[in-house]
Amino acid sequence: MTKHIFCAALTLGLALPAAAKPAAKAAAPVYQVKKVLVAPYSGVITPAAAEFVSNAVDKLNAPEGADLLVIALDTPGGLDSSMRVIIKAMLASKKPVAVYVSPQGARAASAGVFISMASPLVGMAPGTNIGAAHPVMLGGGSPLGGLGGKDEKKREKEPMEEKVLNDASAYMESIAQKTGRNVAWAIKSVTESKSIPAEEAVKTGVVDFVAADLPEFLAKADGFKAGDFGKLVTAGASVEYFRQTRRQKFLATITDPNIAMILMSLGAAGLFIELYNPGLILPGVVGAMSLVMAFYSFQTLSANFAGVALIMLGFLFFIAEIKVVSYGLLTLGGSVSILLGALMLFNQPSIGGLSVSMSMILSTIIGLIAVVAALAWVVARAQLRTVVTGIESLKDKRGLAKTDLKPKGRVLVAGELWEAESVSGDIPAGAEITVTEVTGFRVLVKKA
Repeated sequence: MTKHIFCAALTLGLALPAAAKPAAKAAAPVYQVKKVLVAPYSGVITPAAAEFVSNAVDKLNAPEGADLLVIALDTPGGLDSSMRVIIKAMLASKKPVAVYVSPQGARAASAGVFISMASPLVGMAPGTNIGAAHPVMLGGGSPLGGLGGKDEKKREKEPMEEKVLNDASAYMESIAQKTGRNVAWAIKSVTESKSIPAEEAVKTGVVDFVAADLPEFLAKADGFKAGDFGKLVTAGASVEYFRQTRRQKFLATITDPNIAMILMSLGAAGLFIELYNPGLILPGVVGAMSLVMAFYSFQTLSANFAGVALIMLGFLFFIAEIKVVSYGLLTLGGSVSILLGALMLFNQPSIGGLSVSMSMILSTIIGLIAVVAALAWVVARAQLRTVVTGIESLKDKRGLAKTDLKPKGRVLVAGELWEAESVSGDIPAGAEITVTEVTGFRVLVKKA
């Protein structure tokens, strides 16, 4: 009996320490990366950018695709709608999508912050920065009280401004929580336009590491846990680049607000020249094509119709200046109309980066004024030039009286007979005369 009790106690004593030990954690799954797809993008986030990144994600998830997509990003911001298309594609991807803010000197501002926060793996090159995701008006003003100026801080926000800010803050918070980023800083980047350099971004948990180039990025990504995908194994992975198509590059170029403004100006200048001198063809063709591309850009960027209308009204004033003597009033009115139209051209909320620079607006207006002034000068010079052909060219020419002028009769001028009337008394036949004026098909003459 005693022997059985001793054995039971011994068994219980051995079992207790084992039960007291915590259960071992399940090892993180390993995600093998054999092929890396790199998609470099530099520029404003527009529909063309959204199409490019979405295509890259589709190729990543294709049956013969890669195992990891790295978006090499450098952007000042862009359209909210295009940014959300990119983020939806990233979050819906079945394979990890990393963001690498590069090259050195690049930035991930405004919409770029949201895109970075949506990635499970973010690296930055030295000398780069991330932040300032405060929603702004596309024309350069801020619907949310600006970027923190003293006067703007005091200004009470309007309900629509509050809605835009709250929506952007909530969206940033949700994607930062999903990817495990620094939520507090992410929200401040929206509400207070916080921006930090690469080294500080690593310390504050905004990004994961700093890498000087892509090989270092992949080396530091080796062994990194990328969210639900598990621990990445990138050693020995091959690299393939995914580039923008010519079409995407072209659309990305013309959907820049400054380029759109230049196209609008070229279109107007081409039409000015064609209207002044019909038949040149080339200025009219170039002008029409430029206007069509400008209107496409404005439509893509959700330009304000009133702004476009004011710009077109300014162009009409410039055209009228060539035909009507207004002593510069039409040119002044056209300049003011184009300036106001450009300032109110974009009035939709954006995650920064889209606006027509003031220097571009001023240079455009100055260029158009120069074209109009040159055409007006040509017209004025043509009007003041002495007529050398036609009936008007008879003025001041000498001729011969073919009949007596008492005071009317006929004269021979420039080899032709003309009905004439003397303004210097009677003139006998055969006397020399000088044409003083042409009225209709009759000439007024005097003795030579």
